Amino acid sequence: MADVFRLQDDGARSSLTFDCGDLPSDGAVAAAGHESSGHFWEGVATYTFGNGATGLDFDSDADMFSVYGERDDLERLRDLLRPLVNDGARIAALITKAEGEGFQFDA
Repeated sequence: MADVFRLQDDGARSSLTFDCGDLPSDGAVAAAGHESSGHFWEGVATYTFGNGATGLDFDSDADMFSVYGERDDLERLRDLLRPLVNDGARIAALITKAEGEGFQFDA
Protein backbone atom coordinates (compact mmCIF):
# COMPACT_ATOMS: atom_id res chain seq x y z
CA MET A 1 0.00 0.00 0.00
CA ALA A 2 1.38 3.39 -1.00
CA ASP A 3 1.88 6.03 1.66
CA VAL A 4 -0.69 8.83 1.17
CA PHE A 5 1.22 11.34 3.31
CA ARG A 6 3.39 14.08 1.83
CA LEU A 7 5.78 15.83 4.23
CA GLN A 8 7.55 18.74 2.55
CA ASP A 9 9.81 21.63 3.47
CA ASP A 10 9.86 24.86 1.47
CA GLY A 11 12.72 26.46 3.37
CA ALA A 12 10.52 28.62 5.58
CA ARG A 13 8.16 26.01 7.00
CA SER A 14 7.05 22.41 6.66
CA SER A 15 3.73 20.99 5.49
CA LEU A 16 1.93 17.69 5.83
CA THR A 17 -0.74 16.88 3.26
CA PHE A 18 -2.76 14.01 1.88
CA ASP A 19 -5.63 13.70 -0.59
CA CYS A 20 -9.04 12.71 0.78
CA GLY A 21 -11.74 10.58 -0.77
CA ASP A 22 -9.81 7.43 -1.65
CA LEU A 23 -8.42 6.39 1.73
CA PRO A 24 -8.57 2.84 3.14
CA SER A 25 -10.65 4.08 6.10
CA ASP A 26 -13.25 6.03 4.04
CA GLY A 27 -15.93 3.35 4.40
CA ALA A 28 -15.68 3.36 8.18
CA VAL A 29 -15.75 7.16 8.26
CA ALA A 30 -18.92 7.19 6.12
CA ALA A 31 -20.52 4.44 8.23
CA ALA A 32 -19.99 6.67 11.28
CA GLY A 33 -21.90 9.47 9.56
CA HIS A 34 -18.96 11.62 8.44
CA GLU A 35 -17.41 12.61 5.13
CA SER A 36 -13.72 11.84 4.69
CA SER A 37 -12.72 15.43 3.93
CA GLY A 38 -9.78 17.56 4.92
CA HIS A 39 -11.97 19.21 7.54
CA PHE A 40 -12.92 15.87 9.10
CA TRP A 41 -9.24 14.86 9.26
CA GLU A 42 -8.41 18.22 10.88
CA GLY A 43 -10.80 17.19 13.64
CA VAL A 44 -9.08 13.81 13.92
CA ALA A 45 -5.70 15.56 14.08
CA THR A 46 -6.92 17.98 16.74
CA TYR A 47 -8.38 15.17 18.82
CA THR A 48 -5.38 12.83 18.54
CA PHE A 49 -2.63 15.46 18.84
CA GLY A 50 -4.23 17.22 21.80
CA ASN A 51 -2.44 20.36 22.97
CA GLY A 52 0.24 19.88 20.32
CA ALA A 53 -2.30 20.93 17.71
CA THR A 54 -2.27 24.52 18.98
CA GLY A 55 1.08 25.11 17.26
CA LEU A 56 -0.20 23.85 13.92
CA ASP A 57 -1.71 25.93 11.12
CA PHE A 58 -4.46 23.95 9.37
CA ASP A 59 -5.36 24.83 5.78
CA SER A 60 -7.50 21.90 4.60
CA ASP A 61 -10.35 21.80 2.12
CA ALA A 62 -12.90 19.20 1.07
CA ASP A 63 -10.43 17.20 -1.03
CA MET A 64 -7.18 17.57 0.89
CA PHE A 65 -5.86 17.57 4.45
CA SER A 66 -3.18 20.23 4.85
CA VAL A 67 -1.30 21.50 7.88
CA TYR A 68 1.80 23.63 8.41
CA GLY A 69 4.12 23.60 11.38
CA GLU A 70 7.45 22.47 12.77
CA ARG A 71 8.75 19.38 10.99
CA ASP A 72 9.12 17.37 14.24
CA ASP A 73 5.48 18.08 15.14
CA LEU A 74 4.30 17.13 11.66
CA GLU A 75 6.26 13.88 11.76
CA ARG A 76 4.63 12.98 15.09
CA LEU A 77 1.19 13.91 13.73
CA ARG A 78 1.77 11.80 10.61
CA ASP A 79 2.71 8.84 12.79
CA LEU A 80 -0.50 9.29 14.81
CA LEU A 81 -2.73 9.66 11.74
CA ARG A 82 -1.21 6.89 9.60
CA PRO A 83 -2.90 3.95 11.39
CA LEU A 84 -6.24 5.82 11.44
CA VAL A 85 -6.12 6.65 7.74
CA ASN A 86 -5.20 3.06 6.86
CA ASP A 87 -7.45 1.05 9.21
CA GLY A 88 -11.22 1.39 9.25
CA ALA A 89 -11.58 -0.37 12.60
CA ARG A 90 -9.15 2.03 14.27
CA ILE A 91 -10.82 5.18 12.96
CA ALA A 92 -14.26 3.78 13.84
CA ALA A 93 -13.12 3.16 17.43
CA LEU A 94 -11.61 6.64 17.66
CA ILE A 95 -14.81 8.26 16.33
CA THR A 96 -16.92 6.34 18.85
CA LYS A 97 -14.62 7.29 21.75
CA ALA A 98 -14.33 10.95 20.75
CA GLU A 99 -18.04 11.43 20.14
CA GLY A 100 -18.75 9.75 23.47
CA GLU A 101 -16.67 12.51 25.03
CA GLY A 102 -18.67 15.15 23.15
CA PHE A 103 -16.04 15.89 20.49
CA GLN A 104 -17.36 17.11 17.11
CA PHE A 105 -15.13 16.34 14.15
CA ASP A 106 -16.77 18.52 11.53
CA ALA A 107 -17.60 21.58 13.64
